[in-house]
Amino acid sequence: MTPAWRPGDARADVPSMLRVDQAGEYGATRIYAGQLAVLGGRHKNSSLIAGMAAQEREHLRHFDELLAARGVRPTLLQPIWAVAGHALGAATALLGPEAAMACTAAIEDEIDAHYSEQLEALGDSDPPLSASIAKFQADEREHREAALAAGAEQAIAYPLFYAAIRKGCRIAIELSKRI
Repeated sequence: MTPAWRPGDARADVPSMLRVDQAGEYGATRIYAGQLAVLGGRHKNSSLIAGMAAQEREHLRHFDELLAARGVRPTLLQPIWAVAGHALGAATALLGPEAAMACTAAIEDEIDAHYSEQLEALGDSDPPLSASIAKFQADEREHREAALAAGAEQAIAYPLFYAAIRKGCRIAIELSKRI
């Protein structure tokens, strides 16, 4: 258990956390929408992707409510994330179902690490937010495992693809925290 906050200790930047988490969940819904726009219902992974998309919409709804309740504005980059997320999803699906799953695995790995950092920063200062983040982190880990089981590592140039998507995700996180 993390000790209580004391003067001089760093405090978690909760508004920034909420902004970036909402942006991330929004981006995830757009990525899955792009993948499904290409794959439709005709591929064996379509139902898996649709299920993950439904969970991401639940996460997004929760963070939308938290932003409103806590008076935090969403990132100003949301229109860019709408286009970029859909394009990433569609592009990876066009490369093949394994590439779509590699995209999911890479993003969910990055989000898992991101949520771990947030939980550490929060400590015991905001139990309801920590509980939400922990629950969503478990969902994201399930998505990663499902993507790996569905052939993510069989994507062409998987290590390079995986690294590039994780790097892009880190950039999006940093930008969404601030803008």
